[in-house]
Amino acid sequence: MSHTLLILILLGLMALAYQLGRRRSLKLVGGSRQVKALHSLPSYYGFYTAIWCGLPALLVLFLWVSLQSSVVRDLVVSGLPDSMQSLPPARLGLVINDIQNLAQGNIVSGEISPAMQAAADHYTRLRQTSQAASFVVVLCIALAGLALGWRFVSPVFRARNRVETVVRWLLVVCSTIAIFTTLGIVLSVLFESIRFFEMVPISQFLFGLEWSPQMAIREDQVGSSGAFGMIPLFAGTLLIALIAMLVAVPIGLMSAVYLAEYAGSHFRAWAKPLLEILAGIPTVVYGFFAALTVAPFIRDNGALLGLDVSSESALAAGLVMGIMIIPFISSLSDDVITAVPQSMRDASLGVGATRSETVRKVILPAALPGIVGGILLAVSRAIGETMIVVMAAGLSANLTANPLQSVTTVTVQIVTLLVGDQEFDSPKTLAAFALGLMLFLITLVLNVVALHVVRKYREAYE
Repeated sequence: MSHTLLILILLGLMALAYQLGRRRSLKLVGGSRQVKALHSLPSYYGFYTAIWCGLPALLVLFLWVSLQSSVVRDLVVSGLPDSMQSLPPARLGLVINDIQNLAQGNIVSGEISPAMQAAADHYTRLRQTSQAASFVVVLCIALAGLALGWRFVSPVFRARNRVETVVRWLLVVCSTIAIFTTLGIVLSVLFESIRFFEMVPISQFLFGLEWSPQMAIREDQVGSSGAFGMIPLFAGTLLIALIAMLVAVPIGLMSAVYLAEYAGSHFRAWAKPLLEILAGIPTVVYGFFAALTVAPFIRDNGALLGLDVSSESALAAGLVMGIMIIPFISSLSDDVITAVPQSMRDASLGVGATRSETVRKVILPAALPGIVGGILLAVSRAIGETMIVVMAAGLSANLTANPLQSVTTVTVQIVTLLVGDQEFDSPKTLAAFALGLMLFLITLVLNVVALHVVRKYREAYE
């Protein structure tokens, strides 16, 4: 029986426990007319019984699923012949992988020996036994918790306090998981970056002007041992992001001001959803549009003006990316502007200010923190975009400020470095983690700056 079905059964038991706990609380005081005799509302007694039924069972199920694979693996390894158990760890891992594939009916890497077939059968039996045992154990714990929670129900029992305590601890656990997940991501990137800087000097990475992570075939080629200067990548990233923001910020902000302050209700009702459709278009579609329409248009018109325009340019990618992130700025700014109290508008108009003066001197300053947040989100979206850059700007790590030339970005290079089967022991692969670390630090600086701006202007309007 699958764990999904078991979870559905547990949810059904929790719903049953809720009803039983609630009905018992009402029965103990003689019906719904005597609810005042209960310490808590009947629903809290139901929630308390449901918590006893589901929470311990779900915790045991989570631990069981977490440990099942390692326990089954150890049991399978212990049943292998001594010749297989004495293999090196890497080779033994491949054997175990073949045994698992054989048990699941997948293709194995080598010839199937009788020992492997026996191990696969043993693996299948252990998995089936584990699933059956987990089903029995978890259901027994759920039923025992239901009975225990049901017995706790009484008119003087403080069910509301207990339920709120459990919910508070659940919130604490969820917050802790989020914090540790973020910390784990940062540490994993940091440790791999440290390994990279042990192979490549950090000064070369931070200040190098050449990016050629591929190991050259000949000694006379550029970067025969790899050139890992990050400046061309971040220069291309900032160039494309700058072009995108020059397109998105004015259009998005002006659209938000018009929809919030000038547009009629009927026009706003269909114009805002139509504008937000841009956010739902897949980025690969934007990439096709940039590569097949915008880039040739720029190249042909540049040739008419005598300009040397590359077939893949930062301008094409930046323009299309700017169109893509318009809804991020427009929608968030519109919500923030609409949230400005109407009393501030009325006071400004009441002292003789025009509507445009009210927008410029009252509404926009009051909504500035939210607008900055929307712009910051759009910048992060622009920096993290990959598909449009691949299709419209290319993969060449050129250090140039000319938007008509081909450039690349950090995210594109990270994807390129990690495509295919890679060994995480070479500078070429580990460079992706170093780029990710620097991108994280730059994003962190942007957040700190934006937070400073928000706090500075928010104090003036509190």
